[in-house]
This record gives sequence, structure tokens and C-alpha cells, in this order.
Amino acid sequence: MLQGVLARLDDSGNHVPRFTPPRCLLERQAVGGCDACHAACPHDAINVGMLGASIQIDPDLCTGCGICVQVCPTGALEYNLLPTLQSVKDQQSQPGRPAQDASLTCSQSGAGGPSLPCLGRVTPALLSAAGAWNTPLTLIHGACDTCAVGAPDVPARLTRVLEETQRLRAPTGHPAQVTVRAVTPDDAGRALKVSRRGAFGAMFRAAGQQVAQSIPESPLPFVDWSVPEDRTPQEWQWRARTLKPAPPAGVGLHWPAPLVDDTCIDCPVCANVCPTDAITRDLQPDGGVRLLLNLAACTGCMACLRSCPPQAIHAQEAWLPAAFEAPILLRESDSVM
Repeated sequence: MLQGVLARLDDSGNHVPRFTPPRCLLERQAVGGCDACHAACPHDAINVGMLGASIQIDPDLCTGCGICVQVCPTGALEYNLLPTLQSVKDQQSQPGRPAQDASLTCSQSGAGGPSLPCLGRVTPALLSAAGAWNTPLTLIHGACDTCAVGAPDVPARLTRVLEETQRLRAPTGHPAQVTVRAVTPDDAGRALKVSRRGAFGAMFRAAGQQVAQSIPESPLPFVDWSVPEDRTPQEWQWRARTLKPAPPAGVGLHWPAPLVDDTCIDCPVCANVCPTDAITRDLQPDGGVRLLLNLAACTGCMACLRSCPPQAIHAQEAWLPAAFEAPILLRESDSVM
């Protein structure tokens, strides 16, 4: 019974990421496709196949490092963010008390405290959450040059993830306080520091990590594509949620997304290739069409831009906060192709 409960609380035994085909640019047949996961995998665990089975992950070669998830531009590959977010939240200082550092370590480092199989799993959403909670976060890695789980360039990848996080958080006025460093001898005795409220949950999750090897694989459930809210990956849902404190109304948010100009021929290509259905075509009773953008659902992959036949789509890097509150009208036409 205990193992069943722990399996629901912690996905640390889930070394193979979930693949959601409708979010994959290969499955969407976007121009140029995408092989980011295949190119980034340090263990040759990912193969690119035919339509309908575009991404194939060999569980015997996959180490769960998460680098493929980190580089996926659409969230087609993902791990459950919630256990790691909760781990950082549990280490948060109480109101009125001095800021208390939280930490995440790689499993191979030998450091104490909450760990991930590899810090290649760290994404901007996680770092932005720490920034929103005003929690200084230390990421401790081991000897990446010789690690059998991750890759030698994991520290450099973390630097790029942090840069993306700071661009995201800049309008809030509260950058994420993140330190990336190698393990030291003093880290071996690091204790898990949590608030009293989070102590029990942290203890339970720590126990889950200890028995992770004996817990059967319990992959994330498949995305229910009939629910529009579920089409947006957790990563981008949490990026939007963690934009706290709320940016001023006149300050632009870094959220790359498409704009459409007057050379548009009203074809359906952009909506067809969009991996999260952030772009939709609203057909009107009079025969016209409205092209709408749900900005919060856009991952900025720009498959629409690369696939647009007349090259009528352009990227806009920053948007005012009000643009997240309702669908944006990209184009309105009285005719449809």
C-alpha cells in the first residue's frame, strides 16, 4: 500500500519522458520538422521515425537525464513538474523570516537534499517558480564530464535556461536568485530544510525516492486532447502562473509568438501545424474567417512562421500583460481558401 501511495507522490522512477504526438512538429508536418530531442540526447536513446511514430525512445538507453525535455520547443516531451516544484516550495522561508536557500542536486553528485536524476531536467518554469516564491535556489551538479546519466555540457545548458528565465521574469522586477555550482565535500551532509507545513510532505517524498527503484513505472497519463486547457504543456502553464509579482500593465513580457501581416492568403496552414492549438481559425456564418491566437498556449516554436506559404507571419518577442487575458485577433477576412 505504501509503495502505491509513494508512486502517486513521486515520479522519480519515471526515467522515460511522456511523448504527446499532437504536440510534435514532426507529427504536425511543420516545414523543417524538428530533431532537437534526437540531436541533444547524449545516449542515442531517441530515434526519429515515420509519421504516426515520429519519436521513439529506447527505455534501455534512456537514463532520464531530461535534456530532451529541456530542448523540446513544444512540450511534446515532458516530465511531471509538480513533484519538483513542491520540493522547492517545501524549502521556502516562512513570511517574516530571513530568506532560506532551497537546493536541488543531481543524483550522481553525492550531495544531500532533494535530487533529480540529472539537472538536465531543470527548465525555466521551475526557476521562475523559485523567483515568484522569493526562494534562492542552488543547483548542485556532480562531475558532468564523466557522468553516465547526463552530459558534459549540462552546466552550460543550465546557464542558458537561467538566461531564458531571467528574460521571462524581468518585467516582474524580481529576478530568480539561482546559483549553479559543482558539488563540494561540505555538500555530503546537506540536510533537507523545509517549513513546518511542508515537513511531512517532504518526508514522504524522501521516502519515495529511497524506494523508487522498487516502484513500477507509472508514466504520466495521456493528454486528453478534447480538453483545450490540457493541450498546453505544464512547462508553459507554469511559466505564465509564475509571472509574479504581476508586471505593470505597460511593461512588455518576453513571450515570443506570431503576428500576421496583410500578405496572408487565409489558408489553414498555421493552424494545422500549431502544436498546442494556440492558433485557431474561427469560420464565420457569412463565409469569412477569423484567425485567433491564445497567447498563453503558444510555446514560441514558430512552426507557423516557417510553414506559412506567403511568409506572412513574423515573430513578436514581447507582449503587454493584457494580451494574455483574451484571444488575440491576428487576422479577419471575408473569404476562405
